[in-house]
Amino acid sequence: MASSHPPLTWQHSAEPTNPTIASTLPDEVVTCLQNARFLHLATCTSNTPHVSLMNYTYLPSHPFASSTQLPPPSSPSILMTSNPSSKKTSNLLSNPQVSLLVHDWVSTRPPNVERDRSPEGRPGGGQGRSSLASMLMQMNSTAVSSISATINGTAIVLDPGSEEEKWCREQHLANNTFQESEQDAGGFGASLERVESGDGGRASYVSGEDVKVVVVRIRDGRISDWKGGVSEFRLREGSGGETEGERMVNGVVGGS
Repeated sequence: MASSHPPLTWQHSAEPTNPTIASTLPDEVVTCLQNARFLHLATCTSNTPHVSLMNYTYLPSHPFASSTQLPPPSSPSILMTSNPSSKKTSNLLSNPQVSLLVHDWVSTRPPNVERDRSPEGRPGGGQGRSSLASMLMQMNSTAVSSISATINGTAIVLDPGSEEEKWCREQHLANNTFQESEQDAGGFGASLERVESGDGGRASYVSGEDVKVVVVRIRDGRISDWKGGVSEFRLREGSGGETEGERMVNGVVGGS
């Protein structure tokens, strides 16, 4: 009979876990944001949740200190773009409170026992695992895979044509311009439609005139590791990881 008690590695994460309060994000969250390809955006309206897979750009701090739309202006932020007629854009306009999920797990679903059985019930009847799937599974068993981070914040859809919107759009476009091999994987955001020019969909999901630029100011979050451990963090009011004269995108100092 299975034990009614959870493994010792599990934590009771339904209640607050004495969050770490700091001016910057935890190092492991920053590393994850710098390296992950996509994140999941959760929005909600009328008590109905909606989750989208998104391209994104991480800003350790927001350079528009004069912005009054969403204080504190210098806090770490996430940039995204969204189709103006999409469900997520509608949700953001009616409820700006969002959660993001980003992780460094490199995984693919392994074949299960039943799927691998032949019609006669003998093991081995399924198709062999692809080399890519095998490689990903091997990577997932190493230190490459360690955490997932849930990040909570407030989103704002920037006014089209504003200086802030133009700057954010440029940063997001530059951060999501990849070499040809990466472009072939396509992109998510304002549109999943592949463009014929071979630009990885950037013309659709970032450069399009109607595409909305979204900034999420990070407030707090939770880190879960592969062992079941949970820790929480919270940013101080007015937090910012940028020094005078520096602008940083995904942790790299850019031009002032």
